[in-house]
Amino acid sequence: MTDSVPAADFVRRLAGTLHRRPRLQLSLLLSAPLVWLVLAYLGSLSVLFLSAFWATDSFTSNVVKIWNTDNFTALFTADVYRQVALRSVGVALAVTGLCVLIAFPIAFYTARIASRKWRPLLVVAILTPLWASYLVKAYAWRLILAQGGLLDWVLGPLGIKGPGYGVTATVLVLTYLWVPYMILPIHAGLEQLPANLLDASADLGARTGRTLRSVVLPMILPSIAAGSVFTFSLSLGDYIAVQIVGGKTQLIGNLIYSNITLDLPLAAALGTVPVVIIVLYLLAVRRTGALSSL
Repeated sequence: MTDSVPAADFVRRLAGTLHRRPRLQLSLLLSAPLVWLVLAYLGSLSVLFLSAFWATDSFTSNVVKIWNTDNFTALFTADVYRQVALRSVGVALAVTGLCVLIAFPIAFYTARIASRKWRPLLVVAILTPLWASYLVKAYAWRLILAQGGLLDWVLGPLGIKGPGYGVTATVLVLTYLWVPYMILPIHAGLEQLPANLLDASADLGARTGRTLRSVVLPMILPSIAAGSVFTFSLSLGDYIAVQIVGGKTQLIGNLIYSNITLDLPLAAALGTVPVVIIVLYLLAVRRTGALSSL
């Protein structure tokens, strides 16, 4: 009984201290996830960067811890790596652009036109594809895009053939996979758009197109930028879709994957490329205020 009294007194003093110091309470709450972030995520990135300065024995393919910059020199001097990096960025930007074009009308309907009774069901319908297996969706698109597949059968009467496997197929599949990540932030941004702004624009004589350009788009630009963080980064780092529908196309993700067992230090050096690109992209998006919307 006597031991429980000091313990209870200690708990009361600790609770009082935390109540008087909300910053200390917040620091203690965030300490565990921050430690995990530093050790698991930033620590692994540090090891990745350090291993990029090692070498590989050409005979045994074993990693030799000899410090050199040969891997980074190859990245900047070899045309193939530069072309793959530019192609990967181009694919990520194309996917992001298509996601915006597809997501905006869908989000505008779900947020501003559909009745409030149906809006939750429409949001669930948008999220439903995310619950399906990545591989199931990718291989389904492989069947659709195959020579003589469903897309060729649909376009055949028009005298048009499908794109087949390649960069175009990769962009289509990645757009299908990641477009929900663009719809949701745009939907949230449009829901927060004051209706009186649209009414004021109409009262001032602005037509639909002018209202979209001058009122709606500037207001939801942070939401578009927030969605682009997901679509751009997920597309830049993807290596499975391009292996399934990309044909002979090489992107930075599957180039890293193919070098992991053959030349780990080179794969580590290649892995720093998307990290640097994404960091630069986040810095650019930060200027739009989109990161505060995440």
